[in-house]
Amino acid sequence: MRLEKCYFCSSTIYPGHGTMFVRNDSKMFRFCRSKCHAAFKHKRNPRKVRWTKAFRKAAGKEMAIDSTFEFEKRRNVPVRYDRELMATTVKAIKRISEIRAKRERVFYKNRMSSNKEREKAENIREIQTNIELIGAPSAKIKAQIAKVTEKMQQNSDMEIL
Repeated sequence: MRLEKCYFCSSTIYPGHGTMFVRNDSKMFRFCRSKCHAAFKHKRNPRKVRWTKAFRKAAGKEMAIDSTFEFEKRRNVPVRYDRELMATTVKAIKRISEIRAKRERVFYKNRMSSNKEREKAENIREIQTNIELIGAPSAKIKAQIAKVTEKMQQNSDMEIL
């Protein structure tokens, strides 16, 4: 079973799915859905269309350069079967997937760090605008009593004058 990549959005195309466009110079373009095909025909640049993988990598939203991606590349040199080689390969694949997961977590954490500061500033601003909603009920009652007593003192001062 051969899995292809969409020329426009880089998603996987499973057998029996998608469309193929063959240009006059016999270059083949495979598309996962009509949305990608139409965007290609409209001469849109995948790096400027926000939902494509090319945009996400160009904008720094996904890891673009990492040494663990080298292991996914296809190799056309056949290797003679060896049980020990297979065992070490399976171990290496597991280790590489662990390393990649760790690096992706760190990448995500770094990306979201600025988001935390912005969210914190937004929360502080919201608290300052709606401070009356936060106070404890007993504190509100005390504050109201203090206001009433203050008004009463002002009224009594006015009557004396």
